Amino acid sequence: MESPNKKKQVQRIFDSISYKYDFLNHLLSAGVDFYWRKKAIKFSSMDENTILLDIACGTGDFAITAKKFGVKKIFGADLSFNMLSLFNNKADWIKGKTTECVAEFLPFKNESFTNITVAFGVRNFYDIPTAFNEFRRVLVNKGKATVLEFRLPENLIIKKLYLFYFKNILPLVGKFISKDPEAYTYLPESVEEFDKKVDLKKIFFDCGFNDVKKYSLTLGLVQVIVASK
Repeated sequence: MESPNKKKQVQRIFDSISYKYDFLNHLLSAGVDFYWRKKAIKFSSMDENTILLDIACGTGDFAITAKKFGVKKIFGADLSFNMLSLFNNKADWIKGKTTECVAEFLPFKNESFTNITVAFGVRNFYDIPTAFNEFRRVLVNKGKATVLEFRLPENLIIKKLYLFYFKNILPLVGKFISKDPEAYTYLPESVEEFDKKVDLKKIFFDCGFNDVKKYSLTLGLVQVIVASK
């Protein structure tokens, strides 16, 4: 469990960069983030009967992708009020609502959703096991939680190039565009620390999920974890 101060830090950062967030996401990933979200949705087997909770929903890109796969009932949850405001503007068609909350304490009834998604947000949680226990509580039987997250590639050459980009180029571009000196320094630091310390598959199993699958995308730059209750 990390310091609760992390909650305030993450909230401040994402409130600060919210209006540049989409542009920077697409720019810094060279647009590959669209592909990652589509693959994560496919691995999750969503359709028109899905009731989706998108946690750390940001400005709604995962929700928009899910809609293209036929999902109609979508709820967004995020710690950042500014992110949720942008989500509501971009996705005013959703048959659901947005809620300002942390993943560790979800204000929803037991077995409310068939699916949960988190895109690049789990490393910002301050207590991952508590959050995953909440996921299990609000999911129906056989419901699925899908996590899309960065990781460090296993190939040493790719890993070195990746870290050089993350530690040198990304912070400079992010700082210049977002005008927030901390935000895009926090990102590479959090990814490296997360990859060294956190085994998402193990945590899901420890929290009572029955089946957990892991997929690697784009030379191992990102991972998709799909955990079934």
